[in-house]
Amino acid sequence: MKKTFWSRRSFLFESGGGIAGLALAHMLDRDGLLAAESCQAAVEGNPFAPKPTHFSPRATAVISLFMSGGVSHIDTFDPKPALQKYAGEPLDDKVEGNIVVRQGFPGPLMPSPFTFQKYGQSGIEVSELFPHLATHVDEIAFLRSVFGRSNDHVQATYEMQTGQLRMGFPSVGAWVTYGLGSESSSLPAFIVMNDYRGGPLGGPNDWSAGFIPASYQGTLLRASGEPIVDLEPPEGMTPERQRARLDTLAKLNELDMEKYPGSSELAARISSYELAYRMQGCAPEAIDVSSESKETKKIYGLDKEVTEPFGRQCLMARRLVERGVRFVQLFHGGMGNQNTDTWDAHSNLVENHRQHAAESDLPIAGLLTDLRARGLLDSTLILWHGEFGRMPISQRGVGRDHNPGTMTVLMAGAGIKGGQVIGSSDEFGYKAEEQPISAHDFHATILHLLGMDHTKLTYRFNGRDMRLTDVAGTLIPQIIA
Repeated sequence: MKKTFWSRRSFLFESGGGIAGLALAHMLDRDGLLAAESCQAAVEGNPFAPKPTHFSPRATAVISLFMSGGVSHIDTFDPKPALQKYAGEPLDDKVEGNIVVRQGFPGPLMPSPFTFQKYGQSGIEVSELFPHLATHVDEIAFLRSVFGRSNDHVQATYEMQTGQLRMGFPSVGAWVTYGLGSESSSLPAFIVMNDYRGGPLGGPNDWSAGFIPASYQGTLLRASGEPIVDLEPPEGMTPERQRARLDTLAKLNELDMEKYPGSSELAARISSYELAYRMQGCAPEAIDVSSESKETKKIYGLDKEVTEPFGRQCLMARRLVERGVRFVQLFHGGMGNQNTDTWDAHSNLVENHRQHAAESDLPIAGLLTDLRARGLLDSTLILWHGEFGRMPISQRGVGRDHNPGTMTVLMAGAGIKGGQVIGSSDEFGYKAEEQPISAHDFHATILHLLGMDHTKLTYRFNGRDMRLTDVAGTLIPQIIA
């Protein structure tokens, strides 16, 4: 008897009633004949169709401001008088455990070179680096006890963006759009803008869809020049001809999907063609800030060279959420020279943090002001954070090394009570001490504000119901109150 040898793909697609059942379910769902109760059922067709929340949401959109490189919490939003008191002394005999540094050259305790001042009715202290953002303290919740698990830039960024230290997992923005869909049929649900100096450490994995359908990955807009390349149709291409081509392409793709029903990449490609077609009429207007008033441009800092790049992105973010985009991710600091183009202040803390704070302070304050004036702040969640904090000891006397033990995260909008400090680090700013908050806790709280129970937002992968918060995540009570 002649033996037949199957490849792994042939075996999976040609054997087993279970596989055939999955294909049948797929085709019934595609034709609208299968009722879908869960998020995962609505992969095909329009993956961004609005989906019901688990409960009433506090926010409908997110603008995430990620400061790449590792902002020093003790020089910005977490003042530590003890550093002045014990300046020049070693940290080793003042805290438990071994002092772990990333690049070596650990020095003694180093007080902040920046002064702090109390602001607002809440009297929260903010560094001189953020004079504009400081005027908004009564609208902001300061989380001073967020901690991570890695002192490596890439792994720490993955954790804050995906909940995991390894690549290959869906980002927060992908999970949000998977769970909620989009309020706009003509713009991407999840948009990413990098720093003009380059993308963050970790690259596209920071906005990847990981193992969930590829349609939910972030759409990257360029930081300079035309934000969206090749958006306009070729010269001489009429709308009728373009529509006919898309219809033909869709038919061919559907045939291929019937043959390989498990291909989310193909479904994503079909969806992206259709979305690009619709974007031709809406996207240019959405990202064109020229129509904004002179006064509006000024509050974002578009009239100043130092603040114009990030200010323009913050203004674009407001325009995007105003038009129904669900999640906008902005990265400040890019992979040029890591020590100068990001917040990675190993060699010159003063110069580094003065530069990056000057670039971002006014635009972020302007974003809060503009959202409030337009009635959008209560429906938009604003996040400000990085991948980790920095050490209270000096590095070569002029910088600070990485510190995942604690960092400060800012949250505003979404009905969050402002003017409050949540948690605390120890007296030196070395580790989270009171109410430690993990990345899973942070992510669970974000989902809750958007009306989703983090334990119910799941995707079946490798025989397990995967979720953004893995098997952990505790809501931050002061934020959801």
